[in-house]
Amino acid sequence: MSGLGLVLIVTPALSHCPPTRTATLVTSVIFWITLPVYFTWMYLCNGGNAVWFASAAAMLLIYLNLTDWRLASLGLVTGLPAGWMLFAGFGPDTLSLPTEAVQAQAVVFVFCAATGLMLGMSTSNLRREQLKQALDTMGIMAHELRTPLATMNLIGEAMRQEARTATPLRREQVEHLAHRLLNLVRNMHRQIDTQITNARLLRLPPATESVSAACLLREAMASHPFRHERERQCVELVVHSDFEFDTVRSLFLQVVDNLLRNALRALASLPEGPVPGDLRVEIEQTSPRWGRIRVIDRGIGIPPHLQARLFQPFVSSHHASGHGLGLAFCQRVVHRGGGRLRVESALGEGATFIIELPVSAASRKSTAAKSRATQMRPSTPNKVI
Repeated sequence: MSGLGLVLIVTPALSHCPPTRTATLVTSVIFWITLPVYFTWMYLCNGGNAVWFASAAAMLLIYLNLTDWRLASLGLVTGLPAGWMLFAGFGPDTLSLPTEAVQAQAVVFVFCAATGLMLGMSTSNLRREQLKQALDTMGIMAHELRTPLATMNLIGEAMRQEARTATPLRREQVEHLAHRLLNLVRNMHRQIDTQITNARLLRLPPATESVSAACLLREAMASHPFRHERERQCVELVVHSDFEFDTVRSLFLQVVDNLLRNALRALASLPEGPVPGDLRVEIEQTSPRWGRIRVIDRGIGIPPHLQARLFQPFVSSHHASGHGLGLAFCQRVVHRGGGRLRVESALGEGATFIIELPVSAASRKSTAAKSRATQMRPSTPNKVI
């Protein structure tokens, strides 16, 4: 049992990095074996003596507070019978538990389990409420910024009107400044929309609309507020094979916008600046049931210790300009549609964000129908023109 506990200490992937799916699974299994299974077995093997009675009671409190209370409840429901079965197979031949002691100890066990469950639920609700309040506050602040932005938009339009009566040289200068101002206003409005959506991070609507990946990506790239023409020219869209998936169009547009903005920010850190092809967006249907969108940049890359934490709230690879909610929002939207979002990166070699999405049922039926029609259609000789 001590050896299993050492796994959590000596393995850097579990002790220093944030929980991934594999780390969470390994940690949960180790806790399940070393706490409910092992302590139940030892309690029975030692006849419920005072030492193991106190240890088992402490185990209940520790298990329900050390892990998520839902996972711990499932672990207790399965671990206690598993410990009993372990005792039946490898314990003493006879079970010596005094009836009076068992009744008294059962009351303590129930009390410890109820207290641990209550504390675990309270802690979980407190964390959720703190996150909700922080996101709600950010949403309110973002909404209040629209008033000065509306004034800035009017100033930009007034500058354009004024430029019409100016000299050609002056007109070009004023038009350029007005364009930059209005572009900044549009960019800030998109940022505000993202922040307000982040404030509703825990209440995202279900994916109900079937959209074309190629059409949606083209729309997102056409409406993205590029800072200058050089940024726009460095982006390439490659459609190997289009597919349809279920999502909420407005939310997924923000997902693409976030990924594009992060990639362009990474490219802006390069000393030579972005060139055409530095940012590629690829679309491909990898199987009848799955499609894939890849956002590939040739930027500075992401440090290895940040990659596993990148999709957690308030974690960002751009400490100077990132708030750490964009990728967390992207992951929630992708997961809401039944997909997966992951990153592959190396320092100095850029980063690739991969979105894997299930093809919509309507699209699969349409593809199957077309395939059957093609197979039934009589073959005709090719015409050479």
